[in-house]
Order: sequence, then C-alpha cells, then structure tokens
Amino acid sequence: MSNINPYSATDVGVPAAFADESARAGFIRRTYTHLFGAIAALIGVEMLIFAVVPKAQMMRLVQGISPMVWLIALGLFMVVGWLARSWASNGASKGLQYAGLSLYVLAEAVLLFPLLYVAVVFVDPKTPLMAAVVTLLVFGGLTAFVFATGADFSGMGKFLALGGLVAMGAIFAGAIMGFSLGLWFSVAMVALASGYILYDTSNVLHHYRTDQHVAASLALFASVVLLFWYVLRILMAFAEE
Repeated sequence: MSNINPYSATDVGVPAAFADESARAGFIRRTYTHLFGAIAALIGVEMLIFAVVPKAQMMRLVQGISPMVWLIALGLFMVVGWLARSWASNGASKGLQYAGLSLYVLAEAVLLFPLLYVAVVFVDPKTPLMAAVVTLLVFGGLTAFVFATGADFSGMGKFLALGGLVAMGAIFAGAIMGFSLGLWFSVAMVALASGYILYDTSNVLHHYRTDQHVAASLALFASVVLLFWYVLRILMAFAEE
C-alpha cells in the first residue's frame, strides 16, 4: 500500500512531516530563531537582575530560600509553566502564543537566578559560562543526530514523563526531609534533559504543525534550560571539592 500524503502543498499548519519542503524549512527556521531569541532574552533578564538589584539585597534573598520556600517556588513554577505552554499552543491567537513564551522565559529567569548567584559569588564567575558551553555542545550534538538520522523519538514521551515525575518526587522529598540529592542525581537529570532534547527535536521534524513554531521553541527552551541547570550543578560540585 502506498504512503499517501493526506495534505496538499497549500495547506496551512499541516504536520511538519507532511508539509512541502519550503514550508517545513520555514517552520524549522522560525522554531530555532525563537529558541535562540528566548535564550538571549533569558540571558538579558539575568544580566539585568545582576545589574539592578543591590548585592546586599541579592544576598539576603538567596540566604532566605529555605526548603519550604523552594518547594513553593517549584510549585508556582509548575503552574506558571503549564499556563505558559497552554498559551503558546493557542492556535487562535499569535499574541497569546508570544505571551506564553515570554511568561515562561521570565519564570525560568526567576527560578534560575539563585543558582546563578551562588555559582558566580561563591564558586567561580566563569562556571555559568562553562556550563553554557557544555550545554551548547550537548544540545548541538543531539540536534545534529536527530536531523542527520531523521529518527522519531516520540515513543520516548511516556518514559520521559515518568522520569520527570520520579525526579520531581525526589526533589520534593529531599526538600521536605532535608537531604541532598547529590551528584548522581544531577547526572541522571542531565540524561533526562538530553532525552527531552531528542524527543522535542524529533517532534519538530515529525509532529508539530508548521504554525506551531512558538510552542515548539518553548518545549526546546525548557529542555535546554533544564540541561544547563544540572550541568551547572555538576560543575559547581566539582569546583567545590
């Protein structure tokens, strides 16, 4: 039986796998342009926070983060993240899609700031840059692999979701019971983030519609920041030894 494309070349918003070559290439270009725009915006927000907020106030803020405060922050981030993804996937309103991506970038900036502050002030100011380079290399390698092979990793979704739930459970248990999750947890989270990058990248090639570049870029952005977070934690752990 022949493999028939049910979509015409003139259809708008067809799955990328069935779109014509120019529409597919345009969708991929828009997705990665938005991804790197979101990363640039995140860097800009973090630089603004470091430049505007007084050092004494930043120190008090970071020192005041107790396990319970951290749990509340994670809970709020999960709610905001769900809302942002919902907005970014709204096919009826471009403005709402961009509002969702912007909201997610701001939420990530707020959540990431305390870890960046500790790395810069108490470990080594170069550590975040080193983590960014490692993250870029891993992301670039995984992306190149998916594009070169054309592999579809959508089947990993349920396993990644299960891994994410287990990780969140471990994080909440560690915060409540007061134990450190340690280096190997960070290594496992790097593996999980890498799996999400494979999954999200294959979805860009095969499953997102060609009008879903904002939602696709948000998914990739979330995976890249997760990878950066735990690469940074690993580098900080080695630097402190």
